[in-house]
Amino acid sequence: METLNINQIQRILIHRYPFLLVDKVIDLEPGKKGTGIKNVTINEGFFSGHFPEEPIMPGVLIIEAMAQVAAIVVGSEAAGKVSDPRRSLTLRETKPEERMGYLAGIKEIKFKRPVRPGDQLEISVELIQKLANLFRVKGEARVDEEICAQGELVFTKGK
Repeated sequence: METLNINQIQRILIHRYPFLLVDKVIDLEPGKKGTGIKNVTINEGFFSGHFPEEPIMPGVLIIEAMAQVAAIVVGSEAAGKVSDPRRSLTLRETKPEERMGYLAGIKEIKFKRPVRPGDQLEISVELIQKLANLFRVKGEARVDEEICAQGELVFTKGK
């Protein structure tokens, strides 16, 4: 089991503020599965319009957070042991298009509970199929062990 801090995450993902939706990874098996954390605060820009009187995190951003954790799982396998302090992990030596993942499909995503400011979103994904540069993952997002969203994502990696 490996953990990643935000600096290590930023070496894998190309996302940045305001679209980096993973604050830390608490459990990682490179190329297999992982669990990430998103600390949701009222300072998130999307809350100003979704919805000002009753702020909830848009479901599409929960899906994006799942996709980012999946990209960490897949990207960390390519990089080798991420948390090895002797190694200066950087996928930035590769071209951005080689690290870029593209969401290709969403299957049976179900939203079961709203995510609100102050919640800590725990996002778990597991790789269930890989065909060349096509990946299928099962994802689940929880707050206080209660499922908020679950389903499958399909994405491609590279050009």
